[in-house]
Amino acid sequence: MIYLDLFIGFLKVGLFSFGGGYVSIALIREVVLSHGWMDDEMLTYMIAVSESTPGPLMVNLATYIGSSKGGIPGAVIATGAVVMPAFLLILIIMILLKELVKNKYFKACLEGLKPCIIGIILATGIFMIIKTVNIQPGVKPDMVTGILSIVLGGIYFGSRKIFKKGLPPIALICIAGVSGIIVYGLAG
Repeated sequence: MIYLDLFIGFLKVGLFSFGGGYVSIALIREVVLSHGWMDDEMLTYMIAVSESTPGPLMVNLATYIGSSKGGIPGAVIATGAVVMPAFLLILIIMILLKELVKNKYFKACLEGLKPCIIGIILATGIFMIIKTVNIQPGVKPDMVTGILSIVLGGIYFGSRKIFKKGLPPIALICIAGVSGIIVYGLAG
């Protein structure tokens, strides 16, 4: 039964994750929590690990969750299910590409999805910051994490002003990782 649940859950993620890996976080969270495969804290840690490992975030998360719930077959099933819709869509688009690119309605549809994708990514980022900083009524927030988030955001936006294009994502991941090691590993 777990294999069928993994397949259906990650097929849903693959079908409805327009805009890339960060958009898929909200869908993966919903699937994982609804099945009770892991809690919010563990999922947040896994997102951080998946971001810093090679490969697409959505595929890394599907592979990890599938392997933790169903071993190697679970990893293969979850990964296959999450990439199947995109793979089939790319095949269809490649066949129809010449006509689709000329179609004004298709172009308008893709343009209309951009604000939705930006909103989903922003909402996911805000949710992750709130959970990581532990902003809850009656609970003392983790100020170190909050300050570190602000500093890393400043580095990101500052680099866009200085370099016009910003730092590459790999550099930002490395800076965040080293900052975490310094702040939590050496100081704690």
